[in-house]
Amino acid sequence: MTVLITGVAGLIGSRFAEWILRTQPGVEVIGVDNLSGGYLENVPSGVRFYNLDLVTAHEAIGHIIRDNGVDVIYHLAAYAAEGLSPFIRRFNYEANVIASVNLINAAIQHDVRKFIFASSMAVYGNGQAPPFSEETRPSPIDPYGIAKYAVEMDLEIARIQHGLRYTIVRPHNVYGVNQNIWDRYRNVLGIWMYQILHGEQLTIYGDGEQTRAFSFVDDIMQPLWNSQSETCDGHAINLGGIHEHTINQACDAIIRVTGTSLRPVHLEPRHEAKHAWTTWEKSVAMLDFRHDVDLDDGLARMWAWACQQPRRHRKSWESYEIDKGLYDYWKK
Repeated sequence: MTVLITGVAGLIGSRFAEWILRTQPGVEVIGVDNLSGGYLENVPSGVRFYNLDLVTAHEAIGHIIRDNGVDVIYHLAAYAAEGLSPFIRRFNYEANVIASVNLINAAIQHDVRKFIFASSMAVYGNGQAPPFSEETRPSPIDPYGIAKYAVEMDLEIARIQHGLRYTIVRPHNVYGVNQNIWDRYRNVLGIWMYQILHGEQLTIYGDGEQTRAFSFVDDIMQPLWNSQSETCDGHAINLGGIHEHTINQACDAIIRVTGTSLRPVHLEPRHEAKHAWTTWEKSVAMLDFRHDVDLDDGLARMWAWACQQPRRHRKSWESYEIDKGLYDYWKK
């Protein structure tokens, strides 16, 4: 059996590739990443790696699928800077929609057996009070959520017209070892760890009473693998933590775990869902999900890893497609 993982140099992709190689003997792992948000050293040594961009390399990805006899695709690649997406609209849709469509085309053309797509809780937006269930009507409030939902709808059309089997998983606020802590626009726990390591003040957007559930990356490995099952065909399944926290509470946790004397400063609020977490019962029933790692434990593991990381250049956009309404803390 051969599995292709996109985004293999990122958090979920690299950990999943390592998990497969460790627990699924005989499975060959093909990895694809353009290294724009992940790092080559994250890619496990047993992965056959291709450095390419799905937006532009649509012919090459077809050759990779055909030549390696790919059976299952896990499409985990994305640029998940939800709050930034209104200011990089074209980039957002290219990276998250066009790249996905190119991969879906190749999967159909070369008779891939199953396509697993990592969507996002962002598809729910502010539609109703959480927790959001899979029955909640998607109502995204930003271009990132729109992009993810567009790919979900495209997959359903591909199933109806071309017979492409798929499962959609909707991870939320995944964190852990191999996370990109050098991106100032996404992953609040990683942003805080970077700030602590560099002696910078911790930052919180708005009043910090936004509520989220955090998901330790290792807890979603077996469920991701199980999403290949035929019983999951055509389903969208929430995947992640079962305990919601306010951002203030999460910040207290990281202060507690790291022992830092730094304290948070509150910045101007940004456009985002105030309260967002999901149900998890469907993932237990269909994917055998288990929430084993609570926030303090997960943060301790991630912090131990972060302390061993080299100093890297921090991602910062040199220019935005739209600067009208841009928040002060992202201006030059």
